[in-house]
Amino acid sequence: MEGLCLPKDALFLGFDSSTQSLKATVLDSNLCILTSEIVNFDSELPHYKTKDGVYRDSSINGRIVSPTLMWVEALDLILQRLQDSKKIDFNKLAAVSGSGQQHGSVYWKKGSSNILSSLDPRKPLVDQFGQAFSTRESPIWMDSSTTEQCRAIENAVGGPLELSKLTGSRAYERFTGPQIRRIFETQPEVYNDTERISLVSSFVASVLIGKYACIDHTDGSGMNLMDIKERVWSKQALKATAPDLEEKLGTLAPAHAVAGLIAPYFVQRYQFNKECLVIQCSGDNPNSLAGLTINTPGDLAISLGTSDTVFGITMDHKPSIEGHVLPNPVDPESYMVMLCYKNGSLTREDIRDRCADKSWDVFNQYLKQAPALNGGKLGFYYKDHEILPPLPIGYHRYTLENYKGDTLDGVTEHEVKEFDPPSEIRALIEGQFLSMRGHAERFGMPSPPKRIIATGGASANHSILTSIASIFGCNVYTVQRPDSASLGAALRAAHGWLCNRNGGFVPISCLYKDRLENTAFGSKLVATVEDDKLVAKYGVLVKKRMEIENQLVQKLGR
Repeated sequence: MEGLCLPKDALFLGFDSSTQSLKATVLDSNLCILTSEIVNFDSELPHYKTKDGVYRDSSINGRIVSPTLMWVEALDLILQRLQDSKKIDFNKLAAVSGSGQQHGSVYWKKGSSNILSSLDPRKPLVDQFGQAFSTRESPIWMDSSTTEQCRAIENAVGGPLELSKLTGSRAYERFTGPQIRRIFETQPEVYNDTERISLVSSFVASVLIGKYACIDHTDGSGMNLMDIKERVWSKQALKATAPDLEEKLGTLAPAHAVAGLIAPYFVQRYQFNKECLVIQCSGDNPNSLAGLTINTPGDLAISLGTSDTVFGITMDHKPSIEGHVLPNPVDPESYMVMLCYKNGSLTREDIRDRCADKSWDVFNQYLKQAPALNGGKLGFYYKDHEILPPLPIGYHRYTLENYKGDTLDGVTEHEVKEFDPPSEIRALIEGQFLSMRGHAERFGMPSPPKRIIATGGASANHSILTSIASIFGCNVYTVQRPDSASLGAALRAAHGWLCNRNGGFVPISCLYKDRLENTAFGSKLVATVEDDKLVAKYGVLVKKRMEIENQLVQKLGR
């Protein structure tokens, strides 16, 4: 067992470069949180003039990007704060890893490898990366401007199901492959001037090691470019996307592999140990899977952030034209399955601001005031173009006539313009999770799950968690910290260090076996199923919800 232990004084650092912020979490060798920091992009880097961390391009429908240099500047800022806090000794950091918002891409200009390898520790990073990118704006997961490119890629490989069989997903607008194809078609000078394309995760790793880092298998599967079974770039998918693409992507690597040693810049500027390992960075949802210690089929996680996601693990890859299959970032023998919804916290905040005086307390009071099932009032709320279902911006409200809760016999729906505030808020919350349950069941996720672990900012809202328990029909747990992605990245740093020390993969559970509750990764029960009859009624209501949703997709869908 000694070979599977972490050094007594070692520290492990995890970053999460998300849509709206950069977070950092430091774990000690007992897997307890030593300290954490956060940089909010809008408020703390206001000179980039982002809103919610992004630019929405009014001239191109659905185009949403972020300034790449903002992510660079945030990294120096958060490290400076950690150093100034004097809460950690950088020299004790044994390994670092990172999490990045999935699908976002960074385009390194020809010659930028020289910038990476010759960083001057006397200067901040942002002053040295000004000429490093062939486009200064990175397409991110919220972008939906690539519908045309998605269809072209699917057609080139034999259709959406064939692409799903090959890569784990049909073509989605936010996926990196369609984004690359769009840049090749509309900005050929940018594509031709690009020597390397990174994901947000491998971009973070590249800066940390001072050279181009590999894309890891898990995040790489969110590109429509990787053969999910062979875990290499698919020649067929590459050909359908853009010419000479493989040389711009580099090679792939397992998520537990070492990307390299920390770059001299960080050793000299922040006093990192020169032997500190940088473990492959990966996507935010895969890191959350690690941070929530999801390792049993039957458990589900729901992440409630800028996007909402539901994910779990499976031993088999079953192709589907909705949802995603990815290699499990902490177990090479299994897969991660995931559904993603664009309209998460920003849509909840929009309804809060409209109906609840911009107050979560008022929001929660209204949610409790309206009865469960909402008297047959159903709402569909899309502040941004939705991923699942593929619907445009718009809010749709329906009342169900002759609805008693136990059956849909004789029930008809009528569209209405508005609800009163309590009904609007309950329609929003019930609508989001009825949709999640309906699509999870259709995708083959367990129903009901053995349990749900909730994470993300809204997992602190007990009223929302109570609704999730009733709608899904299972108990809901949370972990100590809602930012499971940076926590998972720190845990993966420790795991990667251990795999490297042992000369090959070891199960991540070796790090916390028989002592999980004494670490930062223990979970607590926060919402229980209190009414089985109500769960059954939600099971009836979800069928009506999906029926109306299908009608909306036929009428309005992309």
